[in-house]
Amino acid sequence: MYKGYCIDLDGTMYRGEERIEGAKEFVEALQEQEIPFVFVTNNSTATPEDVAAKLTAMDIKVQASQVMTTALATAQYIRQQNPNANVFMIGEKGLEDALLQNQLRLTEKDADYVVIGMDRELSYEKLAKASVCIQQGATFISTNKDAAIPTERGFLPGNGSLTSVLSVCTSVNPTFIGKPEPQIMKEALNALGFHAKDVLMVGDNYDTDILAGIQSEMDTLMVLTGYSTKEDIAVKEAQPTYIMNDLVEWIEKRQEER
Repeated sequence: MYKGYCIDLDGTMYRGEERIEGAKEFVEALQEQEIPFVFVTNNSTATPEDVAAKLTAMDIKVQASQVMTTALATAQYIRQQNPNANVFMIGEKGLEDALLQNQLRLTEKDADYVVIGMDRELSYEKLAKASVCIQQGATFISTNKDAAIPTERGFLPGNGSLTSVLSVCTSVNPTFIGKPEPQIMKEALNALGFHAKDVLMVGDNYDTDILAGIQSEMDTLMVLTGYSTKEDIAVKEAQPTYIMNDLVEWIEKRQEER
């Protein structure tokens, strides 16, 4: 029915370190039918290799080339605009590796771009340097606007919250790359090599995964294994193409249709 799939991770494939029921079988079904897929995540701290290793440890055997992180999408976006860009970065290894792999130069002054991703060692000095660069004319980019991150401790500040500090200080709004913005979906579709109408977006969060698919004119599959509930979805004007309790239900539906 679909030539390719874009698939969310946290809440769809796993919760923290626990694999979600049906995730392994879902991926194996796509592999058996030779249907290409790419995992699309707003996580900018992990490399595609990190993500693939985590999934493989859960017995979901995939390759790093099948992972599109918001760090990678951000680096590709900048390279398309200016392949010789100097970048001031706030972030972790995933973002740093993505920028360097795209032959972008990291700097602390005279930056063409300021990029902020999740940084769990964020300091006042990093924010100060970024603010100065933006005020001097650097283009301001944020990997994603997620305000909070769900953890076992509760909801902790996400990259959207960190980004707001720079926005308030400089009075400059950034370009966001991650879901639900279209840029990361463009990169994912490029990786698959298909038109949006031929690809299904699968996720558990309406405001990121499903909205990203809708805004990119893709069909969407909402699974109720993570963030959004049926009650959350019911009040939305634009509805997912499909709503399933989990990926097991989707697999069974596909088998019935075949």
